[in-house]
Amino acid sequence: MSSPANRGVVFRGAGKVAVESIPFPELALGSRQCHHGVILKILTTNICGSDQHMVRGRTTAPEGLVLGHEITGEVIECGRDVEFIKKGDIVSVPFNVACGRCRNCKRGDTHICLHVNGDRAGGAYGYVDMGGWVGGQAEYVMVPYADFQLLVFPDKEQAMEKILDLTMLSDIFPTGFHGCVTAGVQPGSTVYIAGAGPVGLAAAVSAQLLGAACVIVGDMNDKRLDQARSFGCEGLDLKQDASMSELIESVLGVPEVDAAVDAVGFEANCHGHNHSHEQPATVLNATMEITQAGGRVGIPGLYVTEDPGAESEDAKHGNISMKFGLGWAKAMSFHTGQTPAMRYQRQLMQAILHDRVQIGKAVNVQTISLDEAPQGYADFDGGAAKKFVIDPHGVLR
Repeated sequence: MSSPANRGVVFRGAGKVAVESIPFPELALGSRQCHHGVILKILTTNICGSDQHMVRGRTTAPEGLVLGHEITGEVIECGRDVEFIKKGDIVSVPFNVACGRCRNCKRGDTHICLHVNGDRAGGAYGYVDMGGWVGGQAEYVMVPYADFQLLVFPDKEQAMEKILDLTMLSDIFPTGFHGCVTAGVQPGSTVYIAGAGPVGLAAAVSAQLLGAACVIVGDMNDKRLDQARSFGCEGLDLKQDASMSELIESVLGVPEVDAAVDAVGFEANCHGHNHSHEQPATVLNATMEITQAGGRVGIPGLYVTEDPGAESEDAKHGNISMKFGLGWAKAMSFHTGQTPAMRYQRQLMQAILHDRVQIGKAVNVQTISLDEAPQGYADFDGGAAKKFVIDPHGVLR
């Protein structure tokens, strides 16, 4: 019997994505069979801000890459060696591809798995330099190491009722939460979140979930700031011509916060009268300025080793002008790298299922079809204050 057709969102060069026919996934890794894998019918798959870095031409992503690393789906086929996942399960796929066998996976550092990327530690679906795994902005996808990786939702009917919240478990909710945990957010903390995109908003919700007393979100997009304010955050308009310390003091009465999260990354702009000028280290420098001595900065925002679109030659190779001496003098800690999504998925799922958090509402979900994905990319890049969720099979419509 022939396999069903499959379509996916394909990167076609800077500024271009297209929905194209792609091969139906097989339980295979190159020339060998993947007995530990499953094939998913994708229920929801999200457009991520880090996808935009590739689409803007700010990475070395090759043309033809099938995009997408935020995947929620239904199991339609299991490999011979899959024991604990069964056909019909609805599952969340952590964006990190991880084997569960290497020393890093065994200690919970699934973001730097040693076996899924021939070039460096760490793999991800549909992403540049992350092992060449086929992405999940598609109708079907293959997921390896299924017993280790997949989070099964306990009740299918409940999962479908809350799918627009649960779809955030694949990446942005754990990523925002990880940024806050590594920044040391705890009950009573004052927290600065740089960036009101989906990850920044997820970090803001996470800070609230962790008990923060005041969450300040900084951005230059008024609509995104309004979205942050909609669930109780303080919105800080970074177009104002004042120092970061002065801006923080205008909210708290003191010029510093207990903890800070960089949810922007390398495509950062200066604030104030220079806000249209790109400066890739500006958020890192700002967080050093405004975070208490001995404090921590969580950095879920992406930084790259190669940026062909950077303005300076140094930045093109990942070298940025960070005021590291200031951070050293203040005895600060910085936590970098991809998020080990599996570390947080089950706890955050429970928070969703028990109505402790409405992450979909916080990030302003908008559902689109697979054919609408190119427009979703354009709208996101144009500053839309939304998190676009692709519904490939129309199950939510």
